[in-house]
Amino acid sequence: MSTTAATFKHVSYLWDEQKAAALAGDEVALLIYRSNLLGADLRLTNYGGGNTSCKAMAKDPLTGAATEIMWVKGSGGDIGTLKKSGLAALYVERLRSLKNVYRGIEHEDEMVELFNHCIYDLASKAPSIDTPLHGFLPFKHIDHLHPDAAIAIAAAKDGKKITQELFNGTIGWVEWQKPGFDLGLQLKQCLDENPGIRGIMLGSHGLFTWGDTAYESYINTLEVVERCAAYLEDNYGKKGEVFGGQKLEALPKEQRLSQAASLAPILRGFCSSQTKMVGHFTDDDRVLQFINSNDLDRLAPLGTSCPDHFLRTKISPLVLELTPTQDLSNVAAIKETLAPAFEAYRNMYADYYNTCKHPNSPAMRDANPVVILYPGIGMFTFAKDKQTARVAAEFYINAINVMKGAEAVSEYTSLPRQEAFNIEYWLLEEAKLQRMPKPKALSGRVALITGSAGGIGKAIAKKFAEEGACVVLNDINQERLDGAMEEFKKAFGKDTAASTLLNVTDNATIAKAFADAALAFGGVDIVINNAGISISKSIADHTIEDWDKLYDILVKGQFLVSKAGVETMRKQGFGGDIVNIVSKNGIMAGPNNAGYGSAKAAQAHLTRLLAAELGGDKIRVNTVNPDAVIADSNIWAGGWAEGRAKAYGITVEELPAYYAKRTLLNEAILPDDIANACYAFVGGLLNKSTGNVLNVDGGVATAFVR
Repeated sequence: MSTTAATFKHVSYLWDEQKAAALAGDEVALLIYRSNLLGADLRLTNYGGGNTSCKAMAKDPLTGAATEIMWVKGSGGDIGTLKKSGLAALYVERLRSLKNVYRGIEHEDEMVELFNHCIYDLASKAPSIDTPLHGFLPFKHIDHLHPDAAIAIAAAKDGKKITQELFNGTIGWVEWQKPGFDLGLQLKQCLDENPGIRGIMLGSHGLFTWGDTAYESYINTLEVVERCAAYLEDNYGKKGEVFGGQKLEALPKEQRLSQAASLAPILRGFCSSQTKMVGHFTDDDRVLQFINSNDLDRLAPLGTSCPDHFLRTKISPLVLELTPTQDLSNVAAIKETLAPAFEAYRNMYADYYNTCKHPNSPAMRDANPVVILYPGIGMFTFAKDKQTARVAAEFYINAINVMKGAEAVSEYTSLPRQEAFNIEYWLLEEAKLQRMPKPKALSGRVALITGSAGGIGKAIAKKFAEEGACVVLNDINQERLDGAMEEFKKAFGKDTAASTLLNVTDNATIAKAFADAALAFGGVDIVINNAGISISKSIADHTIEDWDKLYDILVKGQFLVSKAGVETMRKQGFGGDIVNIVSKNGIMAGPNNAGYGSAKAAQAHLTRLLAAELGGDKIRVNTVNPDAVIADSNIWAGGWAEGRAKAYGITVEELPAYYAKRTLLNEAILPDDIANACYAFVGGLLNKSTGNVLNVDGGVATAFVR
């Protein structure tokens, strides 16, 4: 029968014959197409995990002769998003000839530099450590993936026997070994000793499959993983309930999220004791089944098996000894309860490092947990940025799937601690980390900017995102907010921004906004009070409703949002920043401005009062005073422009030039100018400044602070 999507139940068949036909004759293009399809299904491999290759004839640029070249995913890439620029291209014959200079497994790492002598395309990506695993196998197309279903068998105590019986000897087996040159030789030896096999299972690690064409390799991979997954499914429940049955019930969804949002900033504070971390939370059903089970206490300390898993999740998770309904309102008491658990985890990690380290091992890295399990509630992960935290969660779910499968058919086994250490602190892995770009100034920080779906607020959010921060976009208008989110996704990807409806005069929506921020990123440590309105009327025309609206949004709004921000920052315990967007009008008196100007003055003094109060918490509170920000600003709506033009005896059209000409610098002020001022306060250079005012008005002498 022909292969279709219906053929598979446990994996996705995505091959499009028309798209593939358009690529016929271009093996590299077909490799990229196949790789992207495989990477699109997380049941086949995890983000950044696995690698794919093809071998084809190409012209040698020096001799003009046809020569065999291998294109393989380069170091640090992801097959789901792979492009040609992410491939390494090497001469196959040269790569294989490295056997002549190989000095044995104790000299493995020196072979990586020698890969450079085999490069065909000098503009290609650096070859990864898995390059020889593809190079020594003769097949034209090869897939090396980390499917949960296959690793469950690979990590089972009887994995080799199960593989032999399940595939009737058509899948070979190579015991666990750290990836490298020697493992490539072992794959070749396995093939030589078992001619005709369709793939090789790597103990505790993953799967190698292949074919003579891109399509044959794709189908072979899907069929093998499908068989593994079906076998696991057939065995679930045969040995008893999954994970030994449920020890406790998860709280209802709404209560889980409420507990998680309350606890996340506290956990973020503990995990940020060395470096500021960003969080991620999930209460995925697979997570809940594991963390609520009788087997949690037995399996969680074992850690993971696949190297890709624990490189991103650390050797093992921290399991919280809190009840699902624990009262989290007394922050000091919760911190006191959790402190010994974090201290014990850090000591465990230090002991692991000191026991396993080699004389030339890199220095011990951050000893805080990456994965934190809260039975009855869900899983938190913390890392240097949101994407890394989210991917860590995905990898731990992979690990849960592996444990579930291995326990169903045999007994789960993790990597020995020394083997795990040898991967985590591998000098080649350390070199890869050292090559990573230096963190941006706001990396690891989370900013909530009120009124950030447009105008000044959006400019501030963009600036912060460009500098590495995660941003919480908000507005009272859902349509405008949705538009801003789409814009940020296109510019920064899906991990930089979260959104929440927020009315700064409504305490309930403020509380929800900070809860949403805690669930999305672990908390907030930068608050920019930017939301505002403007009303320009003479005292005679000013109504009580105008007055109340100005003071509610500008003064009360700043007060309520700051109050909620301080609560979150105190939970985290590592300080933060509040920057209030006030106005030149808070200092300088002008006509037709009684309500707006006095409200701005109140905002300015509230800034000083909070700076005086919050210094002991290391929370800096500062003011940015804009003036006449016309471009893309909502301030001009609602008659403000007409009111100011009337006050100055000019037309609305003349306002921009009027404002620019009255400044000392003769400059128009743009939203980006305000964003830069906010960044100046929070970007690290002014960490010892609080209670300050930064005018961004082009220079208005009458508004000088004095």
